[in-house]
Amino acid sequence: MKKILPLIVALLIAYLAYQQLPQTSNAPVTGSQGQLSHAPANQALFSAMENRRSDVQLEAVGTVVKILADDNDGSRHQRFLIRAGSGPTVLVAHNIDLAPRVADLVIGDIVTIYGEYEWNPKGGVLHWTHHDPAGRHVGGWIKHEGQTYQ
Repeated sequence: MKKILPLIVALLIAYLAYQQLPQTSNAPVTGSQGQLSHAPANQALFSAMENRRSDVQLEAVGTVVKILADDNDGSRHQRFLIRAGSGPTVLVAHNIDLAPRVADLVIGDIVTIYGEYEWNPKGGVLHWTHHDPAGRHVGGWIKHEGQTYQ
């Protein structure tokens, strides 16, 4: 009995740990350094980064790592950095002349973004995260805490 009890305890612990795993493939997964990688949702973003592509319409999920000052030159843009996994950060430039500001955004928040990716050596920029009033460009959006900003 003393030899079987540790085996039963180990199996119970393994079973409980298995039950805590995400049940969908789109759920964020924790990377080796504890960051959320969002890997399944970001394959298009990672591919665009790796291949240094621009003008790529895609969806990405990331964790806000820095809030920047608004860019007020020309059209006003709310700016913040996201990290999608353990790679470089991506600048989000959200036009607040055409779409509402993402409210109550703080470091650590998870956002889902649909927009146009432009490669640069620092990780790139996601923009066109809003509707196009002229209807000539695919509309984008940002989802944050159940709200869609477009």
